[in-house]
Amino acid sequence: MAVTPTVAQGAPGIPARWTSSAKSGVGTALSAKSPLWFTISHGILNEIYYPRLDSACTRDMGLMITGPGGYFSEEKRDAVHTIEPFEDGVPGYRLVNTAADGSYRIAKRIATDPKRPVLLQEVTFAALKGPAADYSVYALLAPHLINAGMGNTAWIGEHKGQRILFASGRGVSIALAASLPWGACSAGYVGFSDGWQQLRDGGTLDTACRRAEDGNVALTGEIGFSVGSGTALLALGFGAWPEEAAEIALASLKDGFEAAAETYAANWRKFQAGLEKLDRHSASGLNTYRVSTAVLASHLSIARPGAAVASLSIPWGFSKGDDDLGGYHLVWPRDLVETAGGFLAAGDAGQALQILTYLRSIQQPDGHWPQNCWSSGTPYWPGIQMDECAFPLLLADALRRAGHLPRAKLDDFLTMIESAASYVVRNGPVTGEDRWEEDAGYSPFTLAVEIAALLAAADMLDACDKNEPANYLRETADCWNDRIERWTYVTGAELCAREGVAGYYVRIAPPDEAGAASPKDGFVPIKNRLPGDGDKPAEAIVSPDALALVRFGLRAADDPRILNTIKVIDAELRCALPQGPVWYRYSGDGYGEHDDGSPFDGTGHGRPWPLLAGERAHYELAAGRPDKAAELLETFERSAGVGGLLPEQVWDKPDMTERELRLGAPSGSAMPLVWAHAEHIKLLRSLRDGTVFDMPPQGVERYIKRKTVSPFRTWRFNNKIRSIPAGKVLRVELSARGVVHWSSDKWLTVHDDKTAENAFGVHLVDLSVAGLPPGSTIVFTFFWPEASRWENVDFTVGIDASDNH
Repeated sequence: MAVTPTVAQGAPGIPARWTSSAKSGVGTALSAKSPLWFTISHGILNEIYYPRLDSACTRDMGLMITGPGGYFSEEKRDAVHTIEPFEDGVPGYRLVNTAADGSYRIAKRIATDPKRPVLLQEVTFAALKGPAADYSVYALLAPHLINAGMGNTAWIGEHKGQRILFASGRGVSIALAASLPWGACSAGYVGFSDGWQQLRDGGTLDTACRRAEDGNVALTGEIGFSVGSGTALLALGFGAWPEEAAEIALASLKDGFEAAAETYAANWRKFQAGLEKLDRHSASGLNTYRVSTAVLASHLSIARPGAAVASLSIPWGFSKGDDDLGGYHLVWPRDLVETAGGFLAAGDAGQALQILTYLRSIQQPDGHWPQNCWSSGTPYWPGIQMDECAFPLLLADALRRAGHLPRAKLDDFLTMIESAASYVVRNGPVTGEDRWEEDAGYSPFTLAVEIAALLAAADMLDACDKNEPANYLRETADCWNDRIERWTYVTGAELCAREGVAGYYVRIAPPDEAGAASPKDGFVPIKNRLPGDGDKPAEAIVSPDALALVRFGLRAADDPRILNTIKVIDAELRCALPQGPVWYRYSGDGYGEHDDGSPFDGTGHGRPWPLLAGERAHYELAAGRPDKAAELLETFERSAGVGGLLPEQVWDKPDMTERELRLGAPSGSAMPLVWAHAEHIKLLRSLRDGTVFDMPPQGVERYIKRKTVSPFRTWRFNNKIRSIPAGKVLRVELSARGVVHWSSDKWLTVHDDKTAENAFGVHLVDLSVAGLPPGSTIVFTFFWPEASRWENVDFTVGIDASDNH
């Protein structure tokens, strides 16, 4: 008798949520036929992404077990989990979940089918208490098609005579098929009529619930172990429509797990074989280098070669709903360049070049890069971060210096290089947001990247016989480099007395427009803090970001100002953990769990970042202390979670087992953080080579060895300087043609100097004021010939005796 499909009760279900961001495994088939990426935590599958790596299609998929006397167990909550890769550098996984009460053991092998978009799970169930026939095992699947838990439809159906569990939403369908016949199955609304509720509350599935439309839905199916086999193969197929998903799921079932797993492993072996031999094993036996290279490759797009997302995770996902569309599965140009650097350090220049090609394709018409974007290039958040606009220039030059961008190929990227350099020189040095995406101003990290990138771009323009524009880029870089301390180094502050230092670099100084005598005298809004706990004096906030001045070649590792800053950083931000010292991002950071362990929800307290231990290790290497760097490498690696994945942050308080927070272990933020794995690879390469792998040479040569200083100080509308040292030329830069009407003797004598336009659309003129004595004042205004009007505002610049301006 046909069963009438019954719509489940409880529509549309409870509000949808994602799941734990603390992944223990990520993987993909490295095959264009299989645009599928998967994640694992707590012994089960989490988000599976299809058809792009920025489209999450499931929340999770795990098993539930029922048995005699109302027994109910869920493997993700009630079992002890182990995970290991198929082999070094092959991110297919063997999982063993053993019930905490000793009742059962579940072994799984997980990989995707390289021939088609199907996720395969080979599941073996063993009863440890009583006969296996006493237990029933159910698969529980929560579809969240295309980044949304609501608006999905699930149903129990058939294809070619086989029962299939289906779901559809937003133009994608999934079909779950099994090698053993399904027993009881249901489709329901999460929190009301889903299989978890039914089995936990009543011990049986309501098989009349065969359809749940347009809501937060779940599918449940009893795996037919009772027919004699203790092993079942589950195939989850993905397609544009249900029949397609079912067809390929059944095709994968027919081919079996072994064939798919062998091709899957072969693809990864081939990728890993072409890399530098930087192999290194942790105490647990994991090859940490191959974990990192696999993480980088597992985050690459298939549809858009060269795109890579920051992480296949959603920080604090279990508390995030459909309004958090992006999570970390978005492209950040900064993270992407760091990823490219990881590939380059690992010897995969081809992939680094592909990333540069992708970056060229998503560059905006005015030369900048979006704060972040979908893999298609569509911007997501609207901010502009100047380091992200400069980083691609450093990548292009690193490829050129390594011989991968000869002149003919460099020409292909010339428009991108000129456009990016133009954007940086016209809009820097102040950034709209720092690298932590929070504050505007003068950031030592951003300044270091901008200046190094301008020098790199100059070398590339010289290589293309564009010497005059190259010269201007170097002049601008020199001018900004001279002013780093004026903008970001404080002396005489309370912290100086407390730590016994003459001064230190601040985390960020607000833009001059605040009217402060110096940007360091202003206030910085600390984001992610409760109201009233926001603004702090710029001089009170420090960050390891200042180490970028060494990393990017602008200051020597033993520069007294750097040494002073390190003392302050270590006093304020160093956190001693079981694995060793790890650092906070900056004083008073709010991006992290609350002190009670509850998830970040717009406010919280920042926790230590293992990535910063990697950056500190690179500093120690630059300072000639490879042993210290090697110790920090150990700390970095010991910050990894189960499976060797590196988290964004680690927990810094006593254990809170009820919240799965342990001292020194990954917190609820993103894991893996691809940027951290790229830093890990670079550190392995740097230690092997005995030199910092990604330090650009231009700044080292120009500022550390030759001690180049600028003869100029530059005045612009977006950087109105108030004074210049005696002996300097005043360069005025405008965005349109103008005449500078100026005087140095209170208008007794007047000069009219016309601007000239350079290759970057900057209209500039150098005022010959180098001979004026200290105490003089230059007064000037502008006539705009295009509009035939005067500016009608007088600007003044004083001549100062000191060079601290």
